[in-house]
Order: sequence, then C-alpha cells, then structure tokens
Amino acid sequence: MSTISVIGAGGMAATIGGLAVRAGHTVEVTSRDAVKARTLVGQLGAGATTGTFGAAPAGDIVILAVPYAAVLDVVKQYGEELAGKLLVDITNPIDADFKGFVIPEDSFGAQEIVKVAPANADVVKAFNTQFSHVLAARPGGGNPVDVFLAGGDARAKGRVSAFIESLGLRPMDTGLLPMARTLEHAALLTLRLVTHSVNHTNFSLGIGLPG
Repeated sequence: MSTISVIGAGGMAATIGGLAVRAGHTVEVTSRDAVKARTLVGQLGAGATTGTFGAAPAGDIVILAVPYAAVLDVVKQYGEELAGKLLVDITNPIDADFKGFVIPEDSFGAQEIVKVAPANADVVKAFNTQFSHVLAARPGGGNPVDVFLAGGDARAKGRVSAFIESLGLRPMDTGLLPMARTLEHAALLTLRLVTHSVNHTNFSLGIGLPG
C-alpha cells in the first residue's frame, strides 16, 4: 500500500481517510486548523499521521478535501511543494443556493486548480458526485458505489482508479479532464434532486450494468 496525503479535516477528508486506513494505506492529514487535523488523526487511528500544512506532502497522491471556496488559495499556498504530485480534486464550485456555479462560464473547477498548480502536477477529478456517508457505507453485492473520474494523464487516472478500488469502491473513467465540468454538473444534479424530489441524501449516482 502507499501513503496518501489528505489536505482538509472535514467530512470528506474523514471518509476518504477512514476508508484508506482500513485498506492498509498510510494517511497523512494536514489542515490550516492543526487542532482539527490532530483530532481527525486520532479518529482514524493507527495508520494516520499529522502533516504540516503548507509543507511538501508525504504522499504522491494528494486529496484536496477542502471546499472549493478555499481550494485555490490552498494550492497557491503550497506552491511548488505540490510539484510532481497527483492532485485529486473532489471539490464542487457550486453556489450556496445550489442554482449554479461560482466560476467563469467558460471554465470549470478542476481547470481553475490546474491554473494555479505547479505545471508538473497532475490533476484528476474524482469523488465529487457522491455524498460522504454514501462512500463510507460502501454497499456491497450488486450495488457498488461508483466514483466517476476525469483527467488528462492516463497513468495518473490509473493510479487514482487503483486507489478507488482499494477502498472497496468502483472507479468509472469518464475521459479527459474537461469531463470534470460534466461531473461538477452531476454534483449539482444530486443537490437539486435532494431539494426537489428525493428530499434526502441517502442515494448515489451510479451505473447499472445488466447481466
């Protein structure tokens, strides 16, 4: 197994970090709030460590588990410390009313991260279309939880896919990084479903494969 660095200490950080620890990975947690990072590491238990926010992450795979409103500043603060890293963007640039996006119409969240990340960092979109408690539950049998991903580098996507599989989830490659725009729209779809028809968050978007 490998070392995975998680930047952030909220719900998604706890879920992905918890699944990773159970899968045998070493998880490094960093956060602007060092107390929250230490608390999360304590919850994750053996296999989790606390890193220093802004310092070079220990893992080659770095999960950007902060809200979109903060992620660009976080990536800028790390700067060249993220050079050569594989950045997994789980964010959604959706406004507070769940009616649209907080980015220019000709862009998408993952692309904005690419603009501020080191040139030799790979960015892969993943995990953004599922609720954290759905990921944590990992229903088995014939109902796998699908994690859609998009990215421009095949090797980077292969590594993220392997990581997703190690968590007991099913990776679904949607193509090159511009497909992240579609995945961000899919996240908006889930939130609109919660608001207008499903009325709860105990569901997931996924692929049904007959046969």
